[in-house]
Amino acid sequence: MQTQALRPTSLRYRYLPTNCVQWTGPVRQRSVLCQNRQLYKALHSKHKHSSSILRLQQYSHVRHRHHTNFRIAAYAGDDELSKLRQKLEAIARELEVADKETFLSSVATERAAELASSQLFKPSGGAPSGPADTVDEAESNGRLKPKERKPKKQMKPKVDELEEAEKKPRLFEPAAGPPPKVGEEELAAEGSGQEILLQGFNWESWKQGWYHKLMDQADDIADMGITCIWLPPPTDSVSPQGYMPGDLYNLNSKYGSQEDLKRCVDKLQSKGLKVLCDIVINHRCAQQQDKSGIWNVFGGKMAWDAEAIVVNDRKFKGRGNRATGDEFAAAPNIDHMQDYVRKDLTEWLEWLRDDIGFDGWRFDFVRGYGGQFVREYVLATEPHFVVGEYWDSLDYDGNVPKLNQDRHRQQTIDWITAAGGTATAFDVTTKGILHAVFEKDELNRLRDEEGRPPGVMGWWPSRATTFLENHDTGSTQGHWRFPKEGHEQGLVYLMTHPGTPCMFYDDLQDSNMKDMMRTLIALRQEAGIHCRSKVYIMHAQKFLYVAEVDGSLLMKIGKAKYEPDSTKWKPLESGKDWGIWQQA
Repeated sequence: MQTQALRPTSLRYRYLPTNCVQWTGPVRQRSVLCQNRQLYKALHSKHKHSSSILRLQQYSHVRHRHHTNFRIAAYAGDDELSKLRQKLEAIARELEVADKETFLSSVATERAAELASSQLFKPSGGAPSGPADTVDEAESNGRLKPKERKPKKQMKPKVDELEEAEKKPRLFEPAAGPPPKVGEEELAAEGSGQEILLQGFNWESWKQGWYHKLMDQADDIADMGITCIWLPPPTDSVSPQGYMPGDLYNLNSKYGSQEDLKRCVDKLQSKGLKVLCDIVINHRCAQQQDKSGIWNVFGGKMAWDAEAIVVNDRKFKGRGNRATGDEFAAAPNIDHMQDYVRKDLTEWLEWLRDDIGFDGWRFDFVRGYGGQFVREYVLATEPHFVVGEYWDSLDYDGNVPKLNQDRHRQQTIDWITAAGGTATAFDVTTKGILHAVFEKDELNRLRDEEGRPPGVMGWWPSRATTFLENHDTGSTQGHWRFPKEGHEQGLVYLMTHPGTPCMFYDDLQDSNMKDMMRTLIALRQEAGIHCRSKVYIMHAQKFLYVAEVDGSLLMKIGKAKYEPDSTKWKPLESGKDWGIWQQA
């Protein structure tokens, strides 16, 4: 049958656990609405190699309870459409049987969450009281008005449902075979929940025999109260910083030799630190040219060719599947859809864990490939702590960030959701909002419409890794340097709020900042603040922000003066425009 003259055709499909398929509207002008994520995965798995009959596209990530919306566009004639309908119905019947129990369980879970949300603590005299929340979605409960207690449909994931679902085998997986059976502790991407992370390098560290330098500083870093340290990419790289890797098994880099790296990891771990490796697997630099002179032939143990490069990477003549993320133009983009690619990368990660000794991963440029692959790598290697770099620009009105950054943080939430909740993500939203706060003296930005923190930490705090600066934004690159006048207050905000705070190595070079970091870390640890701590925002005004954390700590930042009731609160620490108190 000739199909080239047909315009794109789509079908309308609705899957419900108790009603397999409903068809509505004319055949030629329909869209497919798959309200089950597993159905979409099944369709993608079954049809990704079926020539031009199907083109599957993700339409949106607008979440509604346990549903996700997708569009499937089909380039086909009537016969193909009829076959597609039959296949859809068959898959739906399979899913109905497999998902009926899960669906009923999720409904019960949601009902339990609604009941729990009605018991959120209500401050009395400024001090929260009452039972702790049992649902992860309500981790950072602010003081919400009764009519605002129910989450907005399009914004917040049902985190409790996601985390429960991760404990059960899934019907469809990116890789062949069932997922490994991993316990709740191994799936905890946030580690102990009380981690203090340090980025242990900057943009110029490759010049300084870095592994030896870190070994010399191991005692000092541990004494500060740091619990995890993130090391730079260890692989030999076209760029000296490590972000253009070639042979992934060659760990002789500008930072030092493989043996130096192993000794450095051992030394840091001997001081009680968990060590994270910077994993760059979105792209890889080839070692040889093909017959056409294109650099797309890889050497070493992972001897790949152009089939390991996504097909829409035209610069490097990729012959693999279509990309599952954004393009990185400087190097060949790896096709994670290929089974052998994922197998090789999983074995490499296991080698880094078992032979080199790494405890966790920091995934670079995760916008470039689907979060489901991160989930697969994490489940296979069971790291202590995982964080992904999902970076995107905030929403602006001209040169001024908008007050509402829900779209921006939703993108990060969507990536964490795609990764099955097995990884945290850098809370770029919070960093951007803090920039506006201190550049414009607008501390009112620190409370969203529902009374919560406005970044990722306000919606999914256990999966938010908060930070002020890193090797890209600061250091010698300075792409988005944090306002100097707000640096101390920014640290106070991060160290007294939920999420996992990540400190930057350059701050250790300033003796005053280093002493402040040491003080704030000790204060956070003594107060028992953790990644799920609860925040009650008492004031969020132009020149004043005051929040109560876990009912036992009070913090203030901003130029306005503030003194709490001295009969209820006693001072702990203070500085220019900030103060911290504990219950008297």
